[in-house]
Amino acid sequence: MSTLTAQTYLTPGEYLAWERKQPFKNEYHNGQIIAMSGASRWHNRITVDTTVQLSNQLMESECEVFAGEMRVRTSPEVSYFYPDVIVVCGEPRFEDDTFDTLLNPIIVIEVLSPSTAAFDRGEKFEHYKQLASLQEYILISQDSVRVEHYRYEGTQWTHNRFQRLEDTLSLASIECEVPLRAIYRRVILL
Repeated sequence: MSTLTAQTYLTPGEYLAWERKQPFKNEYHNGQIIAMSGASRWHNRITVDTTVQLSNQLMESECEVFAGEMRVRTSPEVSYFYPDVIVVCGEPRFEDDTFDTLLNPIIVIEVLSPSTAAFDRGEKFEHYKQLASLQEYILISQDSVRVEHYRYEGTQWTHNRFQRLEDTLSLASIECEVPLRAIYRRVILL
């Protein structure tokens, strides 16, 4: 989750230097700082269970899974975001030798909150599309069984939606399958 703070414009370099000194996470978009607010219980459970599912399946692979604390930079329009879950395969590329800003995720997963859902589906996704490495983008609702799966195929993004606990999310780029029942196993749905 994030909320826009006071109108403070920084260059990407100024943001990164400032952000690394902050006690709390802040995203950067269009020169503005966006303070990250705390996540709900269900948001955290979905993030953890999704991370565990992927980590277990990728344990013997060349892929790494990061949850919540790894920043991603988009380019050429520079933005910095903290996705809920990231998968990178092969050698991870970082912005610098601090190793806290990833440049080449293959999968980005965002758990939606009411305050960020529209941004995550729209403008944020447009920024993520700038990443040449990105092959799959997943949006997971925390309020109902709803997983949106975007996959880059050739020259276009395809979209599938899953809304039943019996459904399985297939991630072709990493050859993993995640049952929705596992994503939502500890979430009380309304």
